[in-house]
Amino acid sequence: MEPASFEPVNPSSSPVRDGAKAAAARPERSSVVPPYWQRHERNTSRMSSYSTDNGRPAPIGLEDHTDEGSEQCKALWAKGVTIDDHVVVSGTAPGLGAYVVWNCTVETLDGGPIKIRKRYSEFEDLRAKLVQTFPHAVGSMPQFPPKSVISRFRPRFLEKRKQGLAFFLNCILLNPEFAGSPVLKDFLFS
Repeated sequence: MEPASFEPVNPSSSPVRDGAKAAAARPERSSVVPPYWQRHERNTSRMSSYSTDNGRPAPIGLEDHTDEGSEQCKALWAKGVTIDDHVVVSGTAPGLGAYVVWNCTVETLDGGPIKIRKRYSEFEDLRAKLVQTFPHAVGSMPQFPPKSVISRFRPRFLEKRKQGLAFFLNCILLNPEFAGSPVLKDFLFS
C-alpha cells in the first residue's frame, strides 16, 4: 500500500475565498429562512477522493433540488412573511371577548405583497389541518408559540408570539411540500 501524498495548497485559491465568491454570486435571501432551506457551503475534501481508490463503493452524494427550475422550486411562490403589527380588538364587555389580530405581509416571488389579517386561533387551525393532511411532515413544522391566559395582551408576550408566528409561517410557506397545498391557500385567501 502506498502512502497518501498531499498536494501543496495554492494560496491564491483559498477554499474560504472561493466559498465567499460563490456566496456573493447568489442573490440575498430573506433573514428568516427555515433550517432545511439554508445552503451549506462545502469545500471539496481531498481525503475523500483518496479513499475511493481502495476498492470501496463511491460515497453517497447529496444534491440540492431547490435550484431554479427544479420540481420543488416550482411549488414555491413566496419569498417570505413578516408580521407587521397587531391590533387588540375589544370584546363587548371590558376584558371579556378581547382578542389580537395579526397583520401579516406575504412577499411573493412574481407579484406584489399580499396583506392578510389572522387571529392566533386561525394559525392554530392551520397547523392542525397541516398535521392532519401531512402526518409524515410533522417534524418539519416548528414549535408553535404558546398560549397564556395571564399575559396574553402584554407587549413582551405579544412580541415573542409575533416572532414565533412569523417563523412558523415562513417555515410553512418556504417548504415546497406545504406551499402548494390547498390547506395553506385556504388559510391565506379566506
